[in-house]
Amino acid sequence: MEISIRPYTEAFHDAFRDINTSWLNEYGLLESHDIAVLENPGTMIIDKGGAIFLAMENDTVVGTAAIVKEGEDCVELVKMTVIPAFRGRGISRLLIDRCIAAAKNIGTKKIILFSNSKLTTAIGLYERYGFMHIPVTDSHFETADIKMELSL
Repeated sequence: MEISIRPYTEAFHDAFRDINTSWLNEYGLLESHDIAVLENPGTMIIDKGGAIFLAMENDTVVGTAAIVKEGEDCVELVKMTVIPAFRGRGISRLLIDRCIAAAKNIGTKKIILFSNSKLTTAIGLYERYGFMHIPVTDSHFETADIKMELSL
């Protein structure tokens, strides 16, 4: 299995939307803000100075992650997932490494993320990367009961 991490292009819009919609529905977390982002990733992420990355096996998207610029010194990590058949293979680490590198490249001082306590595997990954739990404030999501921050 050869996994590569590539920047998002519009050709992969449907895969980006469908993979994220699937996992959000699986956990009962899909909200209107998610739908807006997934239907318009160019406008909602890239045009605002963010980036989307795709984990690819050959020409198939098997995972996604993105950073959204949330101010001069902050980005939010969003839409990070790996399809079930590919979980447990280190793909999430490849994606988060790429997002951290991209955040550093644009001079970001911190990365924030919002999550839900149902997502124990993801939360454990974020903790291993040094993300610290902070009070949940300024969330776009009703279901977000966790907020974390990583200082760069």
